[in-house]
Amino acid sequence: MEAYILEWLNLLVRWLHMITGIAWIGSSFYFVWLDNHLLPTHDAAADAKGVGGELWSVHGGSFYHAQKYRVAPAAIPDPLHWFKWEAYSTWMSGMFLLILVYWYGAEVYLIDPRVAELSAAQAVGIAAAFIVGGWVVYDALCRSPLVRNEKLFSAVLLLLVGLLAWSLCELFGGRGAYIHFGVVLGTIMVANVFFIIIPGQKKMVAAAARGDAPDPADGIRAKQRSVHNTYFTLPVLFAMTSNHFAMTYGHEYNWAILVAISVAGALIRVYFVARHKGKASLVPIVIAALLLLTVAVLIAPAVRTASAATTGQFADVREIIESRCVSCHSATPTNPAFPAAPGGVMFDNDQQVRAEAARIHQQTVVTRVMPIGNLTNMEEDERQLIDQWFRSGAMEQGND
Repeated sequence: MEAYILEWLNLLVRWLHMITGIAWIGSSFYFVWLDNHLLPTHDAAADAKGVGGELWSVHGGSFYHAQKYRVAPAAIPDPLHWFKWEAYSTWMSGMFLLILVYWYGAEVYLIDPRVAELSAAQAVGIAAAFIVGGWVVYDALCRSPLVRNEKLFSAVLLLLVGLLAWSLCELFGGRGAYIHFGVVLGTIMVANVFFIIIPGQKKMVAAAARGDAPDPADGIRAKQRSVHNTYFTLPVLFAMTSNHFAMTYGHEYNWAILVAISVAGALIRVYFVARHKGKASLVPIVIAALLLLTVAVLIAPAVRTASAATTGQFADVREIIESRCVSCHSATPTNPAFPAAPGGVMFDNDQQVRAEAARIHQQTVVTRVMPIGNLTNMEEDERQLIDQWFRSGAMEQGND
């Protein structure tokens, strides 16, 4: 029953996380687009009121007229809409999921003894330290004189992000490392909203309400962090969906793959932000495409010549699957952590094993991410036997 309740919690909170994430990212992308499409106003009255840019748009059968003030209006309107709870709700639901899946189930989803021998308490403590430390280091970097040199700042930030990816992959299983990489970046994004963007906006509103001129520095800092957030978005989205792609997190050089895909995502966002402003260079898109293509080519599995399959091979493989995999991948799993077969994949009979031969080989031999956390202690010679069976024509064998 405990596993069933946890499954429902996983479903509901994951759904909530997706909904709030769409709301946050959607509003963020919209305001970046809006800000970059504003045109100078031709209305003398609007200009006199402090309007620095405006935009007309049509959507859903209606016309909209958006105006941006150079600093603030003379009087603060009521109501004034804020955009913050989308970010907070996304982070809170994401942290709940992280605790539920990766911390509560650390032995399954976070720890990999082949990478580092850690207890659950050690792994969770290290993970929490990375999340907090990521913000502390990033914020210190943003407050340093380095931030005034955009190119140098970006280079140092990229170096630190690469170090983060490498460190996580040296401590945790690939799946857990990737998700924590995303959580560190996502936490930085939310902390930017909570500690910098919203407080800066509150100061500007308070000053305007008093009749004072708002300090432009508050807006400049908020804008800077908002720009950083938009470039973090696509790398975070990849990290959050990476558990579906064992070919990346299960690879020997998973940290380098993570960095390359993250850089590609940031470059794609660079292009679209520039595109909002008008004609944009295709260089960022081309570099991103080349990065993704290079990764795809470099991690492609080697092709070997197949030999003749034997009945004995399948019998041996069937025994391995029964002892190492069926506790989870069955119509009636015996592993208490899984009330139902993960992904609906079951190995209860010969036909099911043969039908999933390619997946079995990919997960146990190529990426080596299964059995998850190697909870059933699959041996190296067993993986080699599965490799031999698959390459000898596993799916073409008839019934034994």
